Amino acid sequence: MIVIAMVALVGGMFLSGHTTPRLGIDLAGGTSFTLEAKNQPGKPNAINTANMNTAVGIIERRVNGLGVSEAEVQTQGDKHIIVNIPKGTNAKQARQQVGTTAQLYFRPVVTTTSGGKTKQPSSTPSPSASASKGKTDKGGQSGSEKPKASSPTPTSTTQGRAVPEALKADKAAPTPTPSKTPGSGETGKPSDTPSQPSKSDQEKLAKEFAALDCTKPTGRAAAAEKAANSKPTEPVLACSQKGDSKFVLGPSEVEGTDVDDASSVFESQNASGWIVQLDFNDKGAKKFAKTTGELTKQQSPQNRFAIVLDGEVVSDPEVTQGAITGGRATISGGFTQQSSADLANVLSFGALPLSFDIADETTVSAALGGEQLQAGLIAGAIGLALVVIYLVVYYRGLSLVAMASLAASAILTYTIMVLLGPGIGFALNLPAVCGAIVAIGITADSFIVYFERIRDEIREGRSLRPAVERGWPRARRTILVSDFVSFLAAAVLFIVTVGKVKGFAFTLGLTTLLDVVVVFLFTKPLMTLLARRPFFGNGHPWSGLDPKRLGAKPPLRRRRPAAPGPADTKEA
Repeated sequence: MIVIAMVALVGGMFLSGHTTPRLGIDLAGGTSFTLEAKNQPGKPNAINTANMNTAVGIIERRVNGLGVSEAEVQTQGDKHIIVNIPKGTNAKQARQQVGTTAQLYFRPVVTTTSGGKTKQPSSTPSPSASASKGKTDKGGQSGSEKPKASSPTPTSTTQGRAVPEALKADKAAPTPTPSKTPGSGETGKPSDTPSQPSKSDQEKLAKEFAALDCTKPTGRAAAAEKAANSKPTEPVLACSQKGDSKFVLGPSEVEGTDVDDASSVFESQNASGWIVQLDFNDKGAKKFAKTTGELTKQQSPQNRFAIVLDGEVVSDPEVTQGAITGGRATISGGFTQQSSADLANVLSFGALPLSFDIADETTVSAALGGEQLQAGLIAGAIGLALVVIYLVVYYRGLSLVAMASLAASAILTYTIMVLLGPGIGFALNLPAVCGAIVAIGITADSFIVYFERIRDEIREGRSLRPAVERGWPRARRTILVSDFVSFLAAAVLFIVTVGKVKGFAFTLGLTTLLDVVVVFLFTKPLMTLLARRPFFGNGHPWSGLDPKRLGAKPPLRRRRPAAPGPADTKEA
């Protein structure tokens, strides 16, 4: 079985096109980003130790994924964060992950249209009419397939975007000219929002909206920068990430810090399949329920809320069937596995307490790490040679079993490390190499425990075949206890440490698990087969199982009962 597994892993390695492990930044070099925290409007004292540490934790989870890609994130001074990403990572994607650090907001959609420039009409069309043409979601679906926000039930899906009270009134609506908002049922209602736009501000916003061209990267960048630097209480203009739609958005109703968690889930009962589930904290649940309750009363597009990150709209789901209460909601409609995972990542890790600029980007050399790796490999080779010499001198023929088992463990470890590179972003760094070298001793120790149990049975006067079977239960128990302690230490290290030490812990834990697999599925079956061979079964002096050399007791023999004597003849 284990031979089949090794063949499958080696075949998968060559089919994947990756035949060498992905190396960490200390061995292969990489890219280093320096992020500089920016002062935010209305938050003059936001740059502090607590917010910087929170930002480091969120950025680290973004770039590290499962925590084994060996990206390093640490603060430098009072307002800088250094991010080191190893070579082999998608540089463009890494820059987006690191640079996308602004606050996350849920803003109501007031009106939306296609991304290009539009004529400023002499009379204002209703927001719903202006939004009925050219609207697509980020996956390119038509308006009928827009993402939907709903309570987490498999049968009901509600869609939505919101308009706050500040923008329901004629005077406050950020549309090209004052008009009654469809579905509001009110005109001229005073706004409670401090940043209610005046008539001149509305006209200015209308001109900017008409002139905004989201189809051009420069237009998207300018709109995103302006929106990101605006106060949460102000209406803003924003583009979709693809630039195919542009929006007038009202003041923020819910902030990203109100999101507790988000995940991408495949739902078989949903026609679209992939959905995003999100949980709010207590404060966010109340605000989200109130907002969605107001949104469901509006007509499209004012029954939508835009999820805005770094001034760009990453999604704009609809609400049409009532308030979403309970602090849990799902967003569905037109998602692929990748797009749902991206949105979940934004919702989970997008709410940073600070925003950052990439102040510097440099390439890191691996010269020093390469020299240390060479020295480490030489030390590992010397250690392995000493282990082999000891096995040959002390165990003789059994050393072949040990070396074959070490080879099987090495093949499994190498192929799995190679496949984990593209799979989960695992990167081999110097501490990880150290963990692999330490594993040689752990694996050899398991073989020695088993061999000694077999020899103990032979010393008791048993032949090899029953000795192999009787020694296995006792050896198995000892091996499992030893490997459990080693794996527990690796797990604790992985959980409580950061950075490169995680690589050591991950490699140590992986090789410990493989040790159990090799001993159970390779070493034990191999010994069972060799016990039938005369070289080992008859205790050849070079087999390592010679009864005389081991001081075996004479085999125990049962005495035969004495034959009964002839019966006495009775005389008459």
